Amino acid sequence: MVEMTIDSIRVSLMNYQHVVILKEKESDRYLPIWIGPAEADAISVKLQNVDIARPLTHDLLDSVISTLGASVNFIVVNDLHNDTFYAKIMLNVNGGQVEIDSRPSDAIALAVRTTAPIYVEEAILDKAGIMLDRETGKPIPIDKNANKSEAKGKVDEQELKKLSAFYDFINTLNLDDLGKRKS
Repeated sequence: MVEMTIDSIRVSLMNYQHVVILKEKESDRYLPIWIGPAEADAISVKLQNVDIARPLTHDLLDSVISTLGASVNFIVVNDLHNDTFYAKIMLNVNGGQVEIDSRPSDAIALAVRTTAPIYVEEAILDKAGIMLDRETGKPIPIDKNANKSEAKGKVDEQELKKLSAFYDFINTLNLDDLGKRKS
């Protein structure tokens, strides 16, 4: 598992779809994940420390978890099938660990409320992670076979076709200020 931070939340100018951009903590590798507008707002509200009159759904979930004596250990984006990401919320319950299936957007919204670490499985970053050209800000291909045996790191042609939608979408984003924090 690779620890990530939330770099930004963007909106595509082509279709107004929201995307959360996770950045690898120890490198310049990024993972774009499409999310709904409500989840984008839920993440943004907490990241920007905006006070709201009533708790949002993710605030309620945090409250229920803590009221029941549990805590969020971490979340992990653990799978990718047919352009859909999957995640798990790992809870500490009575000294044991409980795994809860989740959409990545909900898991991330909960993680920002509980300050829980966000992880992504290495295989997911190998499939859908991107690097950015420092000069142009555009995505550049990642050598999927670097530091791996050829059989283990090989991505078949069908999988590449499925992932091309990620690159097409990223190319519609304005990434000029990616990595620059806004205060």
